[in-house]
Amino acid sequence: MSVAGFLAYAGLAMARNRSRTAVAIATEQDVLTELFAMRRQLGWAGSNLNQAAKILNSGGDVPHLAQVMADVHRAADAVRSAADKVANRQSDEAP
Repeated sequence: MSVAGFLAYAGLAMARNRSRTAVAIATEQDVLTELFAMRRQLGWAGSNLNQAAKILNSGGDVPHLAQVMADVHRAADAVRSAADKVANRQSDEAP
């Protein structure tokens, strides 16, 4: 399942479950909102990395590429961790 598909599924599942408290729903909505924002930022980072790859392939130099890659990996790990938390909450609530 793609990240976008997972986020859509998680959002719809959250909307259908009326037995949860408003605090739990608000918390998950905040997480989902943040996940969507991070997904956009990772898309922009991926675009920038593609531009760096193009420069490197043409013989150019990309200063601080290792630091940029480390930052992108940290952001991707944060997205993965947040998505796992949402998924684990949903599986814990399943009958």
